[in-house]
Amino acid sequence: MLSMTGYGYAEELTDNFLMGVEVKSYNNRYLEINHAIPNSLSRFEQEIDARIKQVVSRGHVELGIRFKQMSTDLALHVDVAAVERYRMAFAQIGEAAQLVAAPTLGDYLNAEGVLVALRETDVSKYEAPLFSLLDRALVDYRSSKEREGEATRQDLLRLGARLAEGLDAVEANAGTLETKLKENLLNRFDELLGNKGYDENRFLQEVAMLLSKYSVNEEIVRLRTHIEAFTELLASTEPVSKRLDFLSQEMNREINTIGSKSILVEINQQVVSMKDSLENIREQVRNIE
Repeated sequence: MLSMTGYGYAEELTDNFLMGVEVKSYNNRYLEINHAIPNSLSRFEQEIDARIKQVVSRGHVELGIRFKQMSTDLALHVDVAAVERYRMAFAQIGEAAQLVAAPTLGDYLNAEGVLVALRETDVSKYEAPLFSLLDRALVDYRSSKEREGEATRQDLLRLGARLAEGLDAVEANAGTLETKLKENLLNRFDELLGNKGYDENRFLQEVAMLLSKYSVNEEIVRLRTHIEAFTELLASTEPVSKRLDFLSQEMNREINTIGSKSILVEINQQVVSMKDSLENIREQVRNIE
């Protein structure tokens, strides 16, 4: 089981560059990847996303890459043809202005196009260290997701056990439901008929109708099946949050039905406890893939 929250970081410092890769994620319904990548490395964005998708299926992922070159790749080029054209232009200006002063070196350096600065970065040489760092950061990131996921799994197991205990208590008290219904119905007949007596067959028919209406046996069976499926999913290595969320909805439906049918305080108390456990389960399920 993997948590949707995680963090990983890897860094490398050489004589030529400093590079750091950070990966962190938060809860999100779908997989969403945001980037903070230097322009010089943006060409690798598609491959970076592909590697991230190998270790995460859902969540808001933020990838940050810090990159600094320790040695300059700046190249300076002198446009000789431009210098010659400026020399001729300066000469023409001097002749037209009847000035003898010759242009200085600064005049040429300040002239547009004479000195051209170019960066000759070959970003392909940073590809190997970039993806090596990304893989290391993702290993760290995956480990943090596994640690948080295991803690969440243990808590879900605990909450599932509480659900099962509550259901056991409901089942233990469900057997008294028929007796309680008979007592209530018999008292009602006595109130209405007094010493006039009543038709025993009609009485049994009424009891059968009430038992059919208020019996929680079917809900108990379905809820126990859901709890067993819930426990099995917690042992899976695949992303299970969506299936767990669906199961939680089904369990909530059965618990609500038991609560609406119950006329026993003992069962109602367990319904409240189970609903509390289930709400905690649903909160935790939102934190996993």
